[in-house]
Amino acid sequence: MVSIRYTDQQKLVEKSAEELKKVIKSPEWSTYVKTGISRERPPEQKDWWYLRAASILRKVSLDGPVGVSRLRSYYGGRQRRGHKPPRSKKGAGKIIRTILRDLETSGLVKTVDKPKRGRAITPKGQKFLNAVAKQVK
Repeated sequence: MVSIRYTDQQKLVEKSAEELKKVIKSPEWSTYVKTGISRERPPEQKDWWYLRAASILRKVSLDGPVGVSRLRSYYGGRQRRGHKPPRSKKGAGKIIRTILRDLETSGLVKTVDKPKRGRAITPKGQKFLNAVAKQVK
């Protein structure tokens, strides 16, 4: 069995994004929105929504139950502030919440309360990622 932990992360996310295009749909506003307060412009890639969704699915699978706040920290970045020194800022929470909601409705992720609160991957989601990892290897 091929583990997603030991496959190439970039290839896994790209292939998962292609497969997720069949499962979820990006909202209309995704072409105009920035991915966080630390960004100056919206993403240039047309399918960035599916790449982010695949990355979030992989992150939920590897890190167990994970919440929106932790994912916001992971997808955040450094905000440039002119002459003042830069600061770390979190990523956009609306994007992460919307993607997690779409993944929940498709049955790949579920909300759990124990052992800690957050989103965890379902057996269907793990099967999906293992199938993609097998294709990548």
